[in-house]
Amino acid sequence: MKVFKFGGASVSSADAVRNSVNILKMYPGNKVLVISAMGKTTNALEVVARRYFSQDPEVWAAFQEVKAYHDEIIAELWGAPTELPEVEKLFGLIAARLKGDPSMNFDYEYDQVVAFGELISTQIISLYFNKIGLKNRWVDVRNCLKTDDVYREGNVNWELSVRLAKRVFTFEGEDLYITQGFIGGTLTNQTTTLGREGSDYTAAILANLLDAEDVSIWKNVPGIMNADPDFFADTQKLEELSYKEAIELSYSGAKVIHPKTIKPLQNKNIPLYVNSFIEPEKRGTIIHAAEHALELVPVFIVKKNMALITLTPVDFSFISINSVSDVFSLFAKYRLKVGLIQQSAVDLSLAFDEPEQGIETLIGQLQQKFELKYNTGLDLVTIRYYTPDSVAQIQNGRKVYVEQKSRRTARMLLK
Repeated sequence: MKVFKFGGASVSSADAVRNSVNILKMYPGNKVLVISAMGKTTNALEVVARRYFSQDPEVWAAFQEVKAYHDEIIAELWGAPTELPEVEKLFGLIAARLKGDPSMNFDYEYDQVVAFGELISTQIISLYFNKIGLKNRWVDVRNCLKTDDVYREGNVNWELSVRLAKRVFTFEGEDLYITQGFIGGTLTNQTTTLGREGSDYTAAILANLLDAEDVSIWKNVPGIMNADPDFFADTQKLEELSYKEAIELSYSGAKVIHPKTIKPLQNKNIPLYVNSFIEPEKRGTIIHAAEHALELVPVFIVKKNMALITLTPVDFSFISINSVSDVFSLFAKYRLKVGLIQQSAVDLSLAFDEPEQGIETLIGQLQQKFELKYNTGLDLVTIRYYTPDSVAQIQNGRKVYVEQKSRRTARMLLK
Protein backbone atom coordinates (compact mmCIF):
# COMPACT_ATOMS: atom_id res chain seq x y z
CA MET A 1 0.00 0.00 0.00
CA LYS A 2 1.21 3.48 -0.93
CA VAL A 3 0.31 6.90 0.42
CA PHE A 4 0.12 9.80 -2.04
CA LYS A 5 -0.17 13.43 -1.02
CA PHE A 6 -1.37 16.09 -3.43
CA GLY A 7 -0.79 19.68 -2.32
CA GLY A 8 -2.87 22.72 -3.14
CA ALA A 9 -1.03 23.55 -6.36
CA SER A 10 -1.52 20.03 -7.71
CA VAL A 11 -5.34 20.31 -7.42
CA SER A 12 -5.71 24.06 -8.01
CA SER A 13 -7.77 23.79 -11.21
CA ALA A 14 -9.87 21.37 -13.22
CA ASP A 15 -6.88 20.55 -15.42
CA ALA A 16 -4.75 19.88 -12.35
CA VAL A 17 -7.37 17.48 -10.97
CA ARG A 18 -7.45 15.64 -14.30
CA ASN A 19 -3.66 15.44 -14.21
CA SER A 20 -3.82 13.78 -10.80
CA VAL A 21 -5.90 11.02 -12.40
CA ASN A 22 -3.10 10.36 -14.88
CA ILE A 23 -0.56 10.13 -12.05
CA LEU A 24 -2.68 7.67 -10.07
CA LYS A 25 -3.00 5.42 -13.14
CA MET A 26 0.80 5.16 -13.25
CA TYR A 27 0.76 3.39 -9.87
CA PRO A 28 -1.66 0.45 -9.68
CA GLY A 29 -2.46 -1.15 -6.33
CA ASN A 30 -3.79 -0.01 -2.98
CA LYS A 31 -3.43 3.70 -2.25
CA VAL A 32 -4.45 6.30 0.30
CA LEU A 33 -4.68 9.74 -1.28
CA VAL A 34 -4.19 12.67 1.10
CA ILE A 35 -5.30 15.98 -0.42
CA SER A 36 -4.81 19.60 0.61
CA ALA A 37 -7.19 22.49 0.07
CA MET A 38 -7.32 23.60 -3.55
CA GLY A 39 -4.89 26.31 -4.65
CA LYS A 40 -4.72 29.17 -2.16
CA THR A 41 -7.97 28.24 -0.40
CA THR A 42 -6.32 27.97 3.03
CA ASN A 43 -5.11 31.58 2.71
CA ALA A 44 -8.60 32.66 1.63
CA LEU A 45 -10.26 30.85 4.53
CA GLU A 46 -7.79 32.44 6.93
CA VAL A 47 -9.20 35.78 5.80
CA VAL A 48 -12.72 34.45 6.44
CA ALA A 49 -11.70 33.26 9.93
CA ARG A 50 -10.13 36.60 10.88
CA ARG A 51 -13.10 38.62 9.64
CA TYR A 52 -15.52 36.29 11.40
CA PHE A 53 -13.59 36.53 14.66
CA SER A 54 -13.52 40.35 14.48
CA GLN A 55 -17.20 40.41 13.35
CA ASP A 56 -16.27 42.24 10.15
CA PRO A 57 -19.31 42.32 7.80
CA GLU A 58 -16.92 41.87 4.87
CA VAL A 59 -16.66 38.23 5.94
CA TRP A 60 -19.45 37.36 3.52
CA ALA A 61 -17.57 38.78 0.53
CA ALA A 62 -14.54 36.66 1.47
CA PHE A 63 -16.78 33.61 1.88
CA GLN A 64 -18.38 34.12 -1.54
CA GLU A 65 -14.95 34.33 -3.18
CA VAL A 66 -14.08 30.91 -1.77
CA LYS A 67 -17.37 29.44 -2.95
CA ALA A 68 -17.13 30.96 -6.43
CA TYR A 69 -13.63 29.53 -6.89
CA HIS A 70 -14.82 25.99 -6.13
CA ASP A 71 -18.01 26.39 -8.15
CA GLU A 72 -15.87 27.27 -11.17
CA ILE A 73 -13.73 24.15 -10.80
CA ILE A 74 -16.85 21.98 -10.40
CA ALA A 75 -18.39 23.51 -13.53
CA GLU A 76 -15.25 22.77 -15.55
CA LEU A 77 -14.98 19.19 -14.28
CA TRP A 78 -18.66 18.39 -14.87
CA GLY A 79 -18.92 20.39 -18.10
CA ALA A 80 -21.61 22.76 -16.81
CA PRO A 81 -22.56 24.59 -13.59
CA THR A 82 -23.45 21.79 -11.17
CA GLU A 83 -24.60 21.65 -7.55
CA LEU A 84 -23.08 18.76 -5.64
CA PRO A 85 -25.17 18.13 -2.49
CA GLU A 86 -22.17 16.92 -0.49
CA VAL A 87 -20.23 20.11 -1.29
CA GLU A 88 -23.21 22.42 -0.83
CA LYS A 89 -23.72 20.92 2.63
CA LEU A 90 -20.17 21.88 3.60
CA PHE A 91 -20.61 25.46 2.40
CA GLY A 92 -23.89 25.55 4.32
CA LEU A 93 -22.05 24.55 7.49
CA ILE A 94 -19.54 27.39 7.01
CA ALA A 95 -22.36 29.89 6.44
CA ALA A 96 -24.19 28.70 9.54
CA ARG A 97 -21.07 29.23 11.65
CA LEU A 98 -20.49 32.70 10.21
CA LYS A 99 -24.05 33.72 11.18
CA GLY A 100 -23.33 32.95 14.84
CA ASP A 101 -21.08 34.64 17.36
CA PRO A 102 -17.46 33.51 17.68
CA SER A 103 -15.99 32.28 20.93
CA MET A 104 -13.15 34.22 22.58
CA ASN A 105 -10.54 31.71 21.35
CA PHE A 106 -9.22 32.68 17.92
CA ASP A 107 -7.19 29.48 17.47
CA TYR A 108 -10.33 27.40 18.03
CA GLU A 109 -12.37 29.45 15.56
CA TYR A 110 -9.52 29.31 13.04
CA ASP A 111 -9.54 25.51 13.02
CA GLN A 112 -13.32 25.25 12.71
CA VAL A 113 -13.33 27.49 9.62
CA VAL A 114 -10.06 26.78 7.82
CA ALA A 115 -10.48 22.98 7.95
CA PHE A 116 -13.31 23.23 5.42
CA GLY A 117 -10.76 23.77 2.64
CA GLU A 118 -9.64 20.14 2.84
CA LEU A 119 -13.15 18.78 3.37
CA ILE A 120 -14.42 20.59 0.26
CA SER A 121 -11.47 19.69 -1.98
CA THR A 122 -11.61 15.99 -1.11
CA GLN A 123 -15.38 15.81 -1.66
CA ILE A 124 -15.08 17.41 -5.10
CA ILE A 125 -12.23 15.14 -6.16
CA SER A 126 -13.80 11.98 -4.74
CA LEU A 127 -17.09 12.67 -6.53
CA TYR A 128 -15.30 13.48 -9.78
CA PHE A 129 -13.18 10.33 -9.61
CA ASN A 130 -16.28 8.21 -9.08
CA LYS A 131 -18.00 10.04 -11.96
CA ILE A 132 -15.23 9.05 -14.41
CA GLY A 133 -15.09 5.47 -13.14
CA LEU A 134 -12.15 5.75 -10.75
CA LYS A 135 -13.81 4.06 -7.80
CA ASN A 136 -12.82 5.39 -4.41
CA ARG A 137 -14.05 5.85 -0.86
CA TRP A 138 -14.12 9.29 0.79
CA VAL A 139 -13.00 9.30 4.42
CA ASP A 140 -13.40 12.07 6.98
CA VAL A 141 -9.97 11.86 8.59
CA ARG A 142 -11.25 13.56 11.75
CA ASN A 143 -12.93 10.28 12.67
CA CYS A 144 -9.67 8.33 12.80
CA LEU A 145 -6.83 10.82 13.28
CA LYS A 146 -7.39 11.90 16.88
CA THR A 147 -5.55 14.75 18.57
CA ASP A 148 -5.60 16.73 21.79
CA ASP A 149 -7.30 20.13 21.91
CA VAL A 150 -4.25 22.29 21.15
CA TYR A 151 -5.88 24.20 18.31
CA ARG A 152 -3.79 25.10 15.26
CA GLU A 153 -1.15 22.56 16.27
CA GLY A 154 -2.88 19.42 17.48
CA ASN A 155 -0.81 16.60 18.95
CA VAL A 156 -1.67 13.13 17.67
CA ASN A 157 -3.09 10.46 19.96
CA TRP A 158 -1.12 7.66 18.31
CA GLU A 159 -2.53 4.74 20.30
CA LEU A 160 -6.15 5.60 19.56
CA SER A 161 -5.51 6.75 15.98
CA VAL A 162 -3.87 3.47 14.92
CA ARG A 163 -6.87 1.47 16.13
CA LEU A 164 -9.36 3.75 14.39
CA ALA A 165 -7.35 4.02 11.16
CA LYS A 166 -7.05 0.26 10.75
CA ARG A 167 -10.82 -0.06 11.13
CA VAL A 168 -11.40 2.48 8.33
CA PHE A 169 -8.64 1.77 5.80
CA THR A 170 -9.24 -1.97 5.40
CA PHE A 171 -8.85 -2.20 1.58
CA GLU A 172 -11.74 -4.67 1.56
CA GLY A 173 -13.64 -3.93 -1.64
CA GLU A 174 -11.71 -0.69 -2.27
CA ASP A 175 -8.20 0.01 -3.43
CA LEU A 176 -8.34 3.83 -3.29
CA TYR A 177 -9.23 6.01 -0.32
CA ILE A 178 -9.40 9.80 -0.47
CA THR A 179 -8.98 11.83 2.71
CA GLN A 180 -7.88 15.20 4.03
CA GLY A 181 -4.49 16.46 5.05
CA PHE A 182 -3.86 19.08 7.75
CA ILE A 183 -6.85 18.31 9.98
CA GLY A 184 -7.77 16.02 12.86
CA GLY A 185 -10.43 15.63 15.51
CA THR A 186 -10.54 15.70 19.29
CA LEU A 187 -12.17 13.10 21.53
CA THR A 188 -15.21 15.39 21.68
CA ASN A 189 -15.31 15.70 17.86
CA GLN A 190 -14.02 19.24 17.63
CA THR A 191 -11.88 19.97 14.57
CA THR A 192 -8.17 20.64 14.99
CA THR A 193 -5.40 21.40 12.54
CA LEU A 194 -1.85 20.05 12.66
CA GLY A 195 0.03 23.24 11.86
CA ARG A 196 0.39 25.22 8.64
CA GLU A 197 1.34 23.08 5.64
CA GLY A 198 0.43 20.03 7.74
CA SER A 199 -0.85 17.80 4.92
CA ASP A 200 2.61 16.27 4.49
CA TYR A 201 2.50 15.36 8.16
CA THR A 202 -0.91 13.71 7.71
CA ALA A 203 0.49 11.56 4.91
CA ALA A 204 3.39 10.49 7.14
CA ILE A 205 1.04 9.74 10.06
CA LEU A 206 -1.22 7.53 7.95
CA ALA A 207 1.78 5.79 6.40
CA ASN A 208 3.04 4.99 9.89
CA LEU A 209 -0.35 3.86 11.21
CA LEU A 210 -1.05 1.67 8.18
CA ASP A 211 2.53 0.38 7.57
CA ALA A 212 2.72 1.82 4.07
CA GLU A 213 5.35 0.79 1.54
CA ASP A 214 6.27 4.42 0.82
CA VAL A 215 4.93 7.98 0.64
CA SER A 216 4.95 10.21 -2.44
CA ILE A 217 4.43 13.96 -2.17
CA TRP A 218 3.53 15.63 -5.47
CA LYS A 219 4.80 19.21 -5.87
CA ASN A 220 5.25 21.81 -8.61
CA VAL A 221 9.05 21.44 -8.39
CA PRO A 222 11.27 18.59 -9.70
CA GLY A 223 12.08 17.51 -6.13
CA ILE A 224 13.78 19.11 -3.16
CA MET A 225 15.95 21.93 -4.45
CA ASN A 226 19.03 23.41 -2.79
CA ALA A 227 17.20 26.77 -2.61
CA ASP A 228 13.77 28.27 -3.20
CA PRO A 229 13.55 29.14 -6.93
CA ASP A 230 11.46 32.19 -5.98
CA PHE A 231 14.51 33.69 -4.22
CA PHE A 232 17.53 32.14 -5.94
CA ALA A 233 18.64 31.58 -9.54
CA ASP A 234 20.40 28.43 -10.77
CA THR A 235 18.95 26.07 -8.19
CA GLN A 236 19.87 22.38 -8.19
CA LYS A 237 17.80 19.32 -7.34
CA LEU A 238 18.99 17.16 -4.45
CA GLU A 239 18.79 13.53 -5.61
CA GLU A 240 18.58 12.06 -2.10
CA LEU A 241 18.55 13.03 1.55
CA SER A 242 18.91 11.07 4.75
CA TYR A 243 16.13 11.30 7.34
CA LYS A 244 18.49 13.29 9.56
CA GLU A 245 19.35 15.79 6.83
CA ALA A 246 15.68 16.24 5.94
CA ILE A 247 14.89 16.99 9.59
CA GLU A 248 17.68 19.57 9.66
CA LEU A 249 16.33 21.29 6.56
CA SER A 250 12.68 21.25 7.63
CA TYR A 251 13.54 22.50 11.14
CA SER A 252 15.45 25.40 9.58
CA GLY A 253 12.36 26.38 7.60
CA ALA A 254 12.50 24.50 4.29
CA LYS A 255 8.95 24.69 2.92
CA VAL A 256 9.07 21.56 0.80
CA ILE A 257 8.25 19.31 3.75
CA HIS A 258 6.50 19.91 7.07
CA PRO A 259 8.93 19.76 10.05
CA LYS A 260 7.07 16.89 11.73
CA THR A 261 6.84 14.74 8.60
CA ILE A 262 10.05 12.75 8.90
CA LYS A 263 9.82 11.17 12.36
CA PRO A 264 6.79 8.90 11.70
CA LEU A 265 8.48 7.67 8.52
CA GLN A 266 11.92 7.17 10.05
CA ASN A 267 10.39 5.20 12.93
CA LYS A 268 9.24 2.55 10.45
CA ASN A 269 11.89 3.08 7.75
CA ILE A 270 9.34 4.24 5.18
CA PRO A 271 10.93 6.12 2.26
CA LEU A 272 9.52 9.47 1.17
CA TYR A 273 9.56 10.60 -2.47
CA VAL A 274 9.16 14.26 -3.44
CA ASN A 275 8.03 14.26 -7.07
CA SER A 276 6.85 16.74 -9.68
CA PHE A 277 3.21 16.58 -10.77
CA ILE A 278 4.28 18.56 -13.87
CA GLU A 279 6.74 15.84 -14.97
CA PRO A 280 5.56 12.77 -13.04
CA GLU A 281 7.60 10.34 -15.11
CA LYS A 282 10.88 11.87 -13.87
CA ARG A 283 12.58 10.81 -10.64
CA GLY A 284 12.34 13.35 -7.84
CA THR A 285 14.12 13.33 -4.47
CA ILE A 286 14.13 10.35 -2.14
CA ILE A 287 14.39 10.74 1.64
CA HIS A 288 15.43 7.49 3.27
CA ALA A 289 17.83 5.79 5.66
CA ALA A 290 20.93 6.66 3.63
CA GLU A 291 23.86 4.70 5.03
CA HIS A 292 26.50 6.41 2.91
CA ALA A 293 27.87 9.93 3.33
CA LEU A 294 26.05 12.53 1.25
CA GLU A 295 28.02 15.08 -0.74
CA LEU A 296 25.71 18.07 -0.98
CA VAL A 297 26.05 21.50 -2.52
CA PRO A 298 25.23 24.48 -0.25
CA VAL A 299 21.54 24.40 0.64
CA PHE A 300 19.87 27.76 1.28
CA ILE A 301 16.76 28.12 3.45
CA VAL A 302 15.04 31.46 4.02
CA LYS A 303 12.48 32.08 6.78
CA LYS A 304 10.83 35.47 6.44
CA ASN A 305 8.85 37.54 8.95
CA MET A 306 11.14 36.82 11.89
CA ALA A 307 11.34 38.92 15.04
CA LEU A 308 14.44 39.39 17.21
CA ILE A 309 14.44 40.21 20.92
CA THR A 310 17.64 40.94 22.85
CA LEU A 311 17.33 40.90 26.65
CA THR A 312 19.69 42.32 29.29
CA PRO A 313 18.91 41.92 33.04
CA VAL A 314 17.89 45.28 34.50
CA ASP A 315 20.36 44.80 37.38
CA PHE A 316 23.16 44.02 34.88
CA SER A 317 23.60 40.53 36.37
CA PHE A 318 24.69 37.51 34.35
CA ILE A 319 22.22 35.60 32.18
CA SER A 320 21.55 32.61 34.44
CA ILE A 321 19.88 29.25 33.90
CA ASN A 322 16.90 30.52 35.89
CA SER A 323 16.47 33.64 33.78
CA VAL A 324 16.73 31.63 30.55
CA SER A 325 14.13 29.20 31.94
CA ASP A 326 11.77 32.07 32.79
CA VAL A 327 12.06 33.50 29.28
CA PHE A 328 11.40 30.16 27.59
CA SER A 329 8.41 29.50 29.85
CA LEU A 330 6.96 32.80 28.67
CA PHE A 331 7.61 31.96 25.02
CA ALA A 332 5.95 28.56 25.54
CA LYS A 333 2.93 30.27 27.12
CA TYR A 334 2.42 32.35 23.97
CA ARG A 335 3.29 29.39 21.68
CA LEU A 336 6.09 31.28 19.96
CA LYS A 337 8.54 29.21 17.92
CA VAL A 338 12.16 30.14 18.52
CA GLY A 339 14.42 29.59 15.52
CA LEU A 340 17.75 30.93 16.79
CA ILE A 341 19.29 31.58 20.22
CA GLN A 342 22.46 33.46 21.10
CA GLN A 343 23.74 34.16 24.61
CA SER A 344 26.56 36.22 26.06
CA ALA A 345 27.35 37.00 29.69
CA VAL A 346 24.70 39.70 29.98
CA ASP A 347 22.60 39.36 26.79
CA LEU A 348 20.14 36.78 25.54
CA SER A 349 18.94 37.07 21.91
CA LEU A 350 16.08 35.04 20.48
CA ALA A 351 14.77 35.02 16.92
CA PHE A 352 11.24 33.71 16.48
CA ASP A 353 8.32 33.62 14.05
CA GLU A 354 6.56 36.98 14.27
CA PRO A 355 3.09 36.27 15.72
CA GLU A 356 -0.14 37.35 14.04
CA GLN A 357 -1.46 39.19 17.07
CA GLY A 358 1.72 41.21 17.73
CA ILE A 359 4.24 40.94 20.55
CA GLU A 360 3.21 43.86 22.77
CA THR A 361 1.97 41.68 25.64
CA LEU A 362 5.14 39.57 25.58
CA ILE A 363 7.32 42.68 25.57
CA GLY A 364 5.44 44.15 28.51
CA GLN A 365 6.05 41.06 30.61
CA LEU A 366 9.72 40.77 29.66
CA GLN A 367 10.35 44.43 30.51
CA GLN A 368 9.55 43.68 34.14
CA LYS A 369 12.93 41.91 34.44
CA PHE A 370 14.96 42.92 31.39
CA GLU A 371 16.04 45.84 29.31
CA LEU A 372 14.83 44.97 25.85
CA LYS A 373 15.55 45.70 22.21
CA TYR A 374 13.55 44.19 19.40
CA ASN A 375 13.28 44.18 15.62
CA THR A 376 10.69 42.74 13.26
CA GLY A 377 10.51 41.96 9.56
CA LEU A 378 13.81 40.07 9.48
CA ASP A 379 14.98 37.09 7.40
CA LEU A 380 16.58 34.04 8.99
CA VAL A 381 18.85 32.44 6.39
CA THR A 382 20.31 28.99 6.99
CA ILE A 383 23.03 27.53 4.76
CA ARG A 384 23.71 23.82 5.16
CA TYR A 385 27.13 22.77 3.80
CA TYR A 386 28.10 26.43 3.58
CA THR A 387 31.18 27.81 1.87
CA PRO A 388 32.80 31.25 2.34
CA ASP A 389 31.40 32.30 -1.04
CA SER A 390 27.86 31.22 -0.16
CA VAL A 391 27.94 33.19 3.10
CA ALA A 392 29.31 36.28 1.32
CA GLN A 393 26.57 35.95 -1.31
CA ILE A 394 23.84 36.11 1.34
CA GLN A 395 25.38 38.90 3.42
CA ASN A 396 26.19 41.18 0.50
CA GLY A 397 24.64 44.60 1.12
CA ARG A 398 22.51 43.47 4.07
CA LYS A 399 22.64 44.30 7.76
CA VAL A 400 23.53 41.22 9.84
CA TYR A 401 21.99 41.16 13.34
CA VAL A 402 23.10 37.69 14.45
CA GLU A 403 25.47 35.17 12.85
CA GLN A 404 26.24 31.60 13.94
CA LYS A 405 28.39 28.88 12.40
CA SER A 406 28.94 25.21 13.16
CA ARG A 407 30.78 22.58 11.14
CA ARG A 408 28.05 22.26 8.50
CA THR A 409 25.61 25.08 9.14
CA ALA A 410 25.77 28.86 8.95
CA ARG A 411 22.79 30.88 10.18
CA MET A 412 22.26 34.62 9.81
CA LEU A 413 19.51 36.97 10.88
CA LEU A 414 19.38 39.77 8.31
CA LYS A 415 17.50 42.87 7.31
